Amino acid sequence: MDLKEIQNLIKFVAKSGASEVKLETGDVKITIKTGSDEKETTIVQQMPMGGQMPQQMPVQQQQTPQPAQENAPAPAAEDKKTSDEDNSNYVTIKSPIIGTFYRKPSPDKPTFVEVGDSIKEGDVLCVIEAMKLFNEIESEVSGKIVKVLVDDASPVEFDQPLFLVDPS
Repeated sequence: MDLKEIQNLIKFVAKSGASEVKLETGDVKITIKTGSDEKETTIVQQMPMGGQMPQQMPVQQQQTPQPAQENAPAPAAEDKKTSDEDNSNYVTIKSPIIGTFYRKPSPDKPTFVEVGDSIKEGDVLCVIEAMKLFNEIESEVSGKIVKVLVDDASPVEFDQPLFLVDPS
């Protein structure tokens, strides 16, 4: 099971409303627990992988609750469309991974960027901690920070908007 499959499984569990899922196959043991606010997802244990996990198990799990998933995110998708229309002239910088968002390189250092700061391509905007690794998130565009969309030290999902940038 690779990282992408684990990320997809975490997203699926978070959207399904289940509070805990345990998955054991061969040498791989994963427990995913979601908090009451459904924003916090934790991988409790992952043992070293010795063999490949059968692909049928996650597929079967995803097929069962799909009708509920299709109905549930519709209002959120409409909200996103409305906010995208308001911010259509801005570029949205999104999280490339699941983890914890930090605006500072360490607690005693200043933030990477503030609202109103001019940035250029390649500038570090934040770090996202995933499994004890701190990943620097760099800007792919030049412009001006218009809005920081996530609070410091809060969990973020894959493809979640982090910053709005005015490229002009």
